[in-house]
Amino acid sequence: MYEFVRGPLALIAFIIFFAGSIYRIAYMLKGAKKDKIVFSHMSWKHSLASLVHWLIPFNNQYMRRRPIFTVVTFAFHICLVIGPLLLLGHVMLIQESWNISWWTLSETLVDWMTVVVIAGAAFFLYRRLSDPVVKNVTDSSDYILLAITVLPFITGFVAYHQLFAYKTMLIIHILAGEIMLIAIPFTRLSHMLFFAFTRTYYGSESGLVRHSKDW
Repeated sequence: MYEFVRGPLALIAFIIFFAGSIYRIAYMLKGAKKDKIVFSHMSWKHSLASLVHWLIPFNNQYMRRRPIFTVVTFAFHICLVIGPLLLLGHVMLIQESWNISWWTLSETLVDWMTVVVIAGAAFFLYRRLSDPVVKNVTDSSDYILLAITVLPFITGFVAYHQLFAYKTMLIIHILAGEIMLIAIPFTRLSHMLFFAFTRTYYGSESGLVRHSKDW
């Protein structure tokens, strides 16, 4: 089972992730091309300004009004992306499978980053359950997506510390990671693909058309 999930199933998950991501981006660009307004409003100056301001913590009014949410959101997303990419075990598996490798972070640091992701997920869950505004726009799919996002980290943490049957938890961890990869292009997790495009569009529209700032 282990060899299957880390071999053929992992390859299938990566193919679906990359093919799905390319398709979603191409489909979005095709739709934007048909809409004559989108590209006519594009401005490198305003696009880059918007991206920079939204990538720096507390660099816009929305973030400054929600300091705790801002700190948790940035920490969560940084650890969510950087941790798995630079974990020694993951890089070694990729090197064994496809002879590709890159530098890594210490396992202790990635372990703490995993804790940050799990704590961040708990914060977002609490926010959805307790904040009336957020709760009002939350449905079952939001909880499912949160579970899909955090489960690879919970299972990875448990497997790393061998708190349960190691081989079983490792298999569940790999499966959870593959499910997350497959889900990214086809769910609201795709915001990771479209963030730059969204900020580019809103930044251009605000600066070039409305002559205002979107931060």
